[in-house]
Amino acid sequence: MTTSERKRRMPRAERERQMMGVAEEIFAERGYAAVSMDEIAERCGVSKPMIYEYFGSKEGLLVACIRAARADLSKCTLEAVAGAGTVEEALRRGLVAFFDFTDTHRRSWSLMLRNEAALAGPVAIAEVEEARREQVELDITLFAAFVPDKPRIELEMLAQILVGACERLSLWYVNQSEVTAAQAADMLMSVLWKGVAGDIPVG
Repeated sequence: MTTSERKRRMPRAERERQMMGVAEEIFAERGYAAVSMDEIAERCGVSKPMIYEYFGSKEGLLVACIRAARADLSKCTLEAVAGAGTVEEALRRGLVAFFDFTDTHRRSWSLMLRNEAALAGPVAIAEVEEARREQVELDITLFAAFVPDKPRIELEMLAQILVGACERLSLWYVNQSEVTAAQAADMLMSVLWKGVAGDIPVG
């Protein structure tokens, strides 16, 4: 079997993952604006028209990368908080999972936090904002489970603060090899929990 035959027979989902993996690597290394579709195609070993067929445009390729990272982040945080007995335990589990994700998915996380989306266009920007919205909604749901009578607007403000703090700390954290995900989570808990605990029953 020739190389071209093997390429044609690769399942579409597998080919998409290959293209996205290569694009994510190059985007993270050099920045969205500096990367051409020709370069991505060459490194993937496919034709440029094939990439356009799969993703429509370079922005579409970036959006696909961000969307996959968003899904992974949502999955890992949901799994982390499942089964927690208290809001404090759930919050800490979610924070550890978040910082662990940013550490183990540095390339995809950099695409979500740097200005790559702004350079790509409104669809990419919306995808990043959707990732933030999902994390905010997760936090609101988490808090509401323990304080169901608290107004949603107050829970939303608290969730927005939490998501913003996570993003900023993660930018610093991923460059600190001596700091673990648990330590980063504990630091954030030590600052935020004082403001949360007063409104949430212990136990």
